[in-house]
Amino acid sequence: MSIPNYQQQIKAVFFDIDETLFSKNTNYLPESTQLAIKKLRENNILVGIATGRARCSFPEKINKLIKLENLNTFITMNGQYVEYQNQLIEKHPISTAKIQNLTHFLEKNNIVYAFVSNNKICVSDITSELKEALDPITTNYHVEKDYFKNNEVFQILAFYSNTQDNLIENAHILDNLKTVRWHPNSVDIFDSEGSKARGIKAIIHHLGLTMENVMAFGDGLNDIEMLNSVGVGVAMGNGHTSLKKVASHITDRIEEDGIYNFLIKSKLIDNK
Repeated sequence: MSIPNYQQQIKAVFFDIDETLFSKNTNYLPESTQLAIKKLRENNILVGIATGRARCSFPEKINKLIKLENLNTFITMNGQYVEYQNQLIEKHPISTAKIQNLTHFLEKNNIVYAFVSNNKICVSDITSELKEALDPITTNYHVEKDYFKNNEVFQILAFYSNTQDNLIENAHILDNLKTVRWHPNSVDIFDSEGSKARGIKAIIHHLGLTMENVMAFGDGLNDIEMLNSVGVGVAMGNGHTSLKKVASHITDRIEEDGIYNFLIKSKLIDNK
């Protein structure tokens, strides 16, 4: 499938972090991706990051890229927290009552969990299952079960395998929350109306643009709404099969310079 010239249409490009911009298992950020972002910025195209991560758990290489290219637009925790030019646009904390109800159920079923805020991650306990999922993201967490009582929590990570998915669904304790699996051992739990797409819409509305003016790159299940809602949704070659089904285009894998190659072909950047 040929790739159209998107130069006139696209005014903003949003990127997922893990396995899109950056491979967490190999600590790899392609040089071509850094160059692509630099060129987008030079062409006055807004560059944003849209991730399931909290700002406090961004990889070091991503933080260096942010500093180098003066990036200031962030949709974090799956759209629960939205910043433009480093200013808060909107936030969607989970209510204390919902958290109390959910954590009571998780503890009753011996499921370990984590609270995610913008600047901190606290866990209910430290287990091998939790460490296997969470440590590649961040090791900067500690046990604090009552963290939610005095602090805003935007996302909860629950550490259980997909064999227990029905247990959670049938318990009817999600209460306007939803789960998205991001690891064999873990799901994100957040606002049922929440998504990276909602965060992008908030920024685009703020700028007076439309979603047709947006391109987005992703690889995972939490990118489905984002790729579905923007003008041009691009799935990485290494992405989830379900995401590829909704994408406008599928580019090469992260290690094959997928982002750079697509931006060249779509005429958003040049190859000079």
